[in-house]
Amino acid sequence: MLLLTAQSIMMGEDLKCLRTEERKMGNECIISVEGLTKKYGELMAVDHISFCVRRNEIFGFLGPNGAGKTTTVRMLVGLTRITEGKAWIEGYDVVRDYKRVRSVIGVVPDISNLYSELTCLQNLIFSAAMYGVPREKRLKRAEELLKFFGLWRMRDFKFKNLSRGLKRRLTIAAALTHNPKVLFLDEPTSGLDIMSRRMVWEKILELNRSGVTIFLTSHNVYEAFHISDRIGVINKGKIVALGTPAELSKRFSAKEVIEVAFYPKNPRESELIKQLNGALSVKLRKDHLEIVASDPTSVIEGLILYAKQNNLELSTLNLRGADAEELFLRIVGEQ
Repeated sequence: MLLLTAQSIMMGEDLKCLRTEERKMGNECIISVEGLTKKYGELMAVDHISFCVRRNEIFGFLGPNGAGKTTTVRMLVGLTRITEGKAWIEGYDVVRDYKRVRSVIGVVPDISNLYSELTCLQNLIFSAAMYGVPREKRLKRAEELLKFFGLWRMRDFKFKNLSRGLKRRLTIAAALTHNPKVLFLDEPTSGLDIMSRRMVWEKILELNRSGVTIFLTSHNVYEAFHISDRIGVINKGKIVALGTPAELSKRFSAKEVIEVAFYPKNPRESELIKQLNGALSVKLRKDHLEIVASDPTSVIEGLILYAKQNNLELSTLNLRGADAEELFLRIVGEQ
């Protein structure tokens, strides 16, 4: 069986259907960062980075473990002291005007950490109190959020008795009790099943359409690339890429990926294929070879010739652009 396909990096239909093409986004920066730096002794965790998050966009902030993304977020939300540089949220200096900054941001940690013995309703009322929501408005706001996140019938359930997906929704709701303009989300769908992830993304997109700016960190590169308006990639404390998913794909994905499988298999085929003109690298996967090619036409011609010369059947031959994870690895790998 011969299969030949060409795919684009942005062919994630399941998440694309969630996006709204008509969303209007201004160019005004709601988060501005200039020369932001964090040192721990001799260690430079964040190295003089500068970037802007535009009002009403979903901004994906990605990086390998230890790259500096969590430290950056902690400086922006006031949990870690800034060594050098400046940052503003909604025009407020994150250091001098911390109380005002706190009033316009919501922060969702990577682990749902509300009070286990309190009910859903009690947790939201308590969160509203912590954010300074007037007493007479707390109950109404909690009820609004419970209904928005599909949690109304669980309002009297204790937090500890909720599923992981429901806990995640309630944790996001708790960060919204004071109607923040910016929502910081750390790994919003980590550990969730497919249905729970989809529900969370639907609500995030709905919040964004209502005017909430989303600052997102995630290890799920695929989801981040499909949900974000723009992506910032940090590596070794420095911003190494910044742009829309399409811009990053164009900049870093000049090469194509070819997936091929022969029958019967030749133990030396990976070594032989590396020698084909236009083949940059060959990786052995479970049931196929993955070839990164600068000249895919030449490589495909070479593969067909190789199969004929060795009396092999081409059981699989796929041509595609780099997917989101490959693109991410290419970005950080080029630094």
